[in-house]
Amino acid sequence: MPKHLSIRVTGRVQGVFFRASAKAEAERLGIAGSARNEDDGTVLIEAEGENAALDQFVSWCGRGPDFAKVSAVDVHEGEPRHFTSFTIEP
Repeated sequence: MPKHLSIRVTGRVQGVFFRASAKAEAERLGIAGSARNEDDGTVLIEAEGENAALDQFVSWCGRGPDFAKVSAVDVHEGEPRHFTSFTIEP
């Protein structure tokens, strides 16, 4: 059964293609969910998948794409929302 994680990424994570890169990484790992910019400058990612893939994805979130500078990754497990793909929200 897939696990659901809410992942908040803090740092220089907006305007550096973080959401698009997260989508590519999620799709590579077979993770469904969404990524959106928050008003406070963070990126909020909802991710669902198998434990090993989610572990790899959270690790990637700690680095992000080349121009990102991640200062914190906050992860909370939640109830599955049954995403069928990974989308980028505004």
